This record gives sequence, C-alpha cells and structure tokens, in this order.
Amino acid sequence: MTRIRLWQAFLMACFVPALLCAQSIPPATNARIAAVESAVKSAQSAGDNAWMLMSAALVLMMTGPGLALFYGGLVRRKNVLSTMMHSYVLMAVITVLWAVVGYSLAFGAGTPFLGDLRYLFLQNVGAAPNPDYAATIPQQTFMVYQLMFAIITPALISGAYAERIKFSAMLLFTVLWALVVYFPMAHMVWGKGGFLNAALGGRIPCLDFAGGTVVHITSGVSALICALYLGKRRGYPTEPMKPHSLTFSFVGACLLWVGWFGFNAGSALAASPLATSAFVATHFGAAAAALGWLLAEWIHNGKPSMLGGISGAVAGLVAITPASGFVKPFPAMLIGFAAGLLCFFMVTAVKRRFGYDDTLDAFGVHGIGGTLGAILTGVFATNQVNDSFKDASGKTMALGWVDGNPGQVLNQLGGVAISWVLAIVASLVILKICDVTIGLRPSAEHEREGLDISMHGEEGYNFET
Repeated sequence: MTRIRLWQAFLMACFVPALLCAQSIPPATNARIAAVESAVKSAQSAGDNAWMLMSAALVLMMTGPGLALFYGGLVRRKNVLSTMMHSYVLMAVITVLWAVVGYSLAFGAGTPFLGDLRYLFLQNVGAAPNPDYAATIPQQTFMVYQLMFAIITPALISGAYAERIKFSAMLLFTVLWALVVYFPMAHMVWGKGGFLNAALGGRIPCLDFAGGTVVHITSGVSALICALYLGKRRGYPTEPMKPHSLTFSFVGACLLWVGWFGFNAGSALAASPLATSAFVATHFGAAAAALGWLLAEWIHNGKPSMLGGISGAVAGLVAITPASGFVKPFPAMLIGFAAGLLCFFMVTAVKRRFGYDDTLDAFGVHGIGGTLGAILTGVFATNQVNDSFKDASGKTMALGWVDGNPGQVLNQLGGVAISWVLAIVASLVILKICDVTIGLRPSAEHEREGLDISMHGEEGYNFET
C-alpha cells in the first residue's frame, strides 16, 4: 500500500502541473494556434486547387491542339480540316452534355453501374469539396477536371473513322456513345459505389488510376467496331494514302506527351507525392515505349521513322495510364517498352493480316495499349507507391502481384472484359441507329472530293498555289 501511495504521489507531482499549465494557456494563444491550423489547411487547399486547374488545362490541351494536330497530320490533305474538326467540336458538344447530365451519371451515387441525377444541370456542384472524391479542392474543380477526360475519350475514336464519316453521323454517334458507354464506365470505375471501383467498395476492385479501362479500352475497341462497320476507305489499300504533314503530327504528339502529365499526375487529385510518382512513371513509360517501337521498326523495316517514334510514345502513354499511380519507375519502363513492341506488331502485322481499315490505328494503340496496361497494372502495382486502399478493418490491402496479391490480375482481367463487352455491344447498336436514321458514310463523290469541301465547304490548302 505504501508503494502504491508513493507512486500516486509521484504521478500527481509530474502531471498535475502540466495539466494546470495547459488549462492556463491564454485564450489569445489558443486563437493563434487555431488560426495557424486554418492557414495550413487553406494553403494546402489552394495549392491542390491550383495544381488541379492546371492539370485540367493540360488535359484539354491534349484534345485541341494535341490530338487535332496529331490526327490531322496523318490524313490526306483533302480531309485535314474535317479530321481536326472532330476533336474541336467535341470540346463544345461534350461540355454541354456533361453539364446537363454527364457529370451526374458518372459521379452521382446511384447504382453500381450508373450514377443518379443529383447533379443534374450541375446543381449542388460548387466551391465546397466532395470528400468522396477529393477532400481538398472544390467539387467544381473536380467536375471540370473530369470533364476533360470525357472530351478526349470519344475524340480518340475519330482516328478509326477519319476520312469516311458524315459530320452529322459523327455528332449523333458521339452523344449516344458518351451516354451509353463513357458515363456508365466512368461511374463503374471511379464513381462512389461503382462496380469496379477499387477504392470505394466495388464488387470487382479493378485498379485504374487515370483511365486505362474508362478511356483507352472503351475508345480503342469502339474504334475497331467503327472501322469494321463503316468499311474501308474508297481505294484502300491499293491507292497510296500517305500522311499529308508529319510535322503537324510531330507537334501534336509532343503536346500529347506534355499534356499527359495532367492526365496521369493530375489523377492524384492533389499536389502530393503520389502526383510526383505518377508524373515520373508517365514520363519513363513513354520514353521506353518510343524506344521499343523504334527498335522493332528498325529491325523490321531497316529504318527507324519519326512516325514510329511518336506512335511508340503515345502507345507507352496509353499503357502506363492505368498503372501510373501504382508502379515504380522501372516497372513503368517495362510496361512502356512492352507496349511499344506489342502496339507496333498490332498496327503492322495484325492489321495487315486481317485487312481492316483503322485509319489512324486507334485500336492498335489505344485498345491494345490500354488492355496491356490494365493487365500489367495487376502485376506491378505496389503499396510502396500507393497505400490508400484499405479493407473494412482499416488494414492496408495488397495491391498487386508485387505485394503478394496475384488475384489482382484476375480483377484487372474482369475490368478489361467488361470494358471490351460494353464497347463492342454498345457501339454496334449505336452505329446501327445512326445508319438507319441519318446514314453514316458520305457519297462516293463526296469522299473522292474530300470531306473538307463536302462536309464543311472549306479547304485547308489552296491547291492552285
């Protein structure tokens, strides 16, 4: 008993003065501490918001001028304006559709497959953050950032049907495709309660940091369906159909590479170490893919081409997109190098073997590159890069094969399968609707004349000078 009392006395002597001092802190000091904490939070929010606004601008730059120049340079002169118009007009059309209903269908709570209408006409989307997605930036910033993804995704498909689709048919197809394919897929992978959402309780937790399934597989596979349904360009493959300006395409590809940092690093949704990791992985993956494609081309054709170099870089950027927030730099290089080799094989040997006319190789680069990247994400993902995934008890879950979760590869295959099936079935139905209602292809005369004149009454070049 004596020992217990001595311990009690000792503890009282140690802690009572500290408690008295804590209670005696002046109110002014407490107010200053609270002000400092508030300033720190405000500074974090301001920094994150600035980064996300810049990232949104970078992603928009990928569509126009990046994709517009990249695709526009690869077609014949008589179709350059019509091809660039595809990318440009979607910046306007998808923006309006997103504001009316798209954002709500993609990021409203809803069902595992589609969001509800709580954000219809962007109601309740303002300066307050939505903690389900990004707790340090205004929901309006998150909304406009995600809009840029919705703009570029259907624009990628235009690479398959360039030079042989009516402008009105392109508009109708895109609107229906966004409603039936993109918005549901974005909700399934990124939306709260989405069927494939690994971070927010999905049934099949598929890792997709920045859009391998949502953006590249859906657009690439849909591009193949468009190419097959529309048929070959008149004169393909007997007539020469060389790119009219590889200079345009080179500039566009460089803009895509730079803009992709907003695409991938911006998907961290904060100016954080995760954004840095995704930035590094993106750059290394693109560089390795460019070298992989050039090496394959050099061996196959005897010469490395500039077109091959920029195509390889884009293939690497596509493949690293789903993995960018989950892998270290060297695995990112492996993913990129593999994409360079595989996509080169697809757009040369496989395309030639089956004879389909994917005008600008949207399927070979985006469909195949996105599929490869999504699967390899399950192999190389590691908690050492991204430890934000936790089970119901709060314990960090293993992300991929590297951390002892080989089952993640099966989850990735599930996400890939759903993306492929949705893109194939929906694209076929939508194309049939467009074909029956307004028709898809211009007349033979209009195609020979060129879509710049026949669809828009303009020409990019004055052939008389």
